[in-house]
Amino acid sequence: MPRLITVLLNVGHTLDHLFLLIFAAAVAAIAQDFGSARWEDLMPYTTGAFVMFGLASVPAGRLGDLWGRRRMMLLFFFGIGAAAGAVACAQTAWQLALALSVMGIFASIYHPVGIPMLLQSATRPGLTIGINGLSGNLGIALAALSTGLLVKYLGWRAAFIVPGLVSIACGLLFARFAPPETIAPARKSSSKARLPRRLAIRVFVVMVASATTGSLLFNLTTNGNAQLIVERLDGLIQDPAVLGVLLAGIYAVASLAQVVVGRLLDHYPIKPMFIGLVGAQIVLFLAAVHSTGWAWYGLAILYMISIFAVIPFNDTMVVRYIDDSMRSRVSGVRLAISFGISSLAVLLLGPLVKLNGFSALLIMLAALASLTLFIVFWLPAQATLDAHSTA
Repeated sequence: MPRLITVLLNVGHTLDHLFLLIFAAAVAAIAQDFGSARWEDLMPYTTGAFVMFGLASVPAGRLGDLWGRRRMMLLFFFGIGAAAGAVACAQTAWQLALALSVMGIFASIYHPVGIPMLLQSATRPGLTIGINGLSGNLGIALAALSTGLLVKYLGWRAAFIVPGLVSIACGLLFARFAPPETIAPARKSSSKARLPRRLAIRVFVVMVASATTGSLLFNLTTNGNAQLIVERLDGLIQDPAVLGVLLAGIYAVASLAQVVVGRLLDHYPIKPMFIGLVGAQIVLFLAAVHSTGWAWYGLAILYMISIFAVIPFNDTMVVRYIDDSMRSRVSGVRLAISFGISSLAVLLLGPLVKLNGFSALLIMLAALASLTLFIVFWLPAQATLDAHSTA
């Protein structure tokens, strides 16, 4: 694959996560513009974006395997850029909700299509997944940074328009330089042995269940951190642009964990590392419950590292045990279930914080991490999986 296309596929992951979190970073400014008394009251209007981000993964994955991944990535770049422009044009909360939902449909394309396309010729898949994960999470950091700066100097609508234009420019480059697909992935011959049905079901259940709880943690933190940092650093920092830089710093540092974990996954078993990282999440969330100021900021960096670090595990399992000819479809189903359920986090975040505060949210995060730990213990041993996948 040409290096430029590899770069564009990674940039696509950056844009995908950036677009989904612009609203969370700008919600206070949007609420003020729309005359809403509190940001929590406006937060549920972005639920449609995350619901569609999950549900539309199934048709996106199916089209990626059967129609072609190159075509779907072009649809991603141009579609999400246009949808961002529609969000910027919204004049009411319900127009905003509709435009965000459309943006969620186009955002759903990337994970089941872009990641398999990137991995189809990778010689070190763990490292490739790690770098791709870093790229995606840099999008979260950029959402905090760019949105804070654009809202301050140009208004919240520019926070959607500018990335939208960048995405369209990436689409033009992708159309010009991405080599054509001679055959759709689904028509290629299988290169992997199939796992026994019982084992395959068990692995798939663990993938979906752990991805669901992980996505809940991801959505609750990345959508709530912008307001959480305002509360926990109250009195220390007031400038929204500086707060945006501090939040971007959390994500930038945490993102590096995926590269480290990706490299380790090329050499070591999945299960022990997965268990260790999830166990760390529980401890860190509980420690953050009553912390404030810079002590909370340090803990926030650590618990976001633990959240980002577990993301490569599910993609690694797909690469190791699912043939490339059907990876987009399997990923689409997994993502539809996990992202679909985890979209409830966005719906519940505002009301939960409004009623009980952020300390209750952090306790709930620790409970979710405990559930993830229970799920991961059910993953079959590495030796058992490898024996069947290479048979």
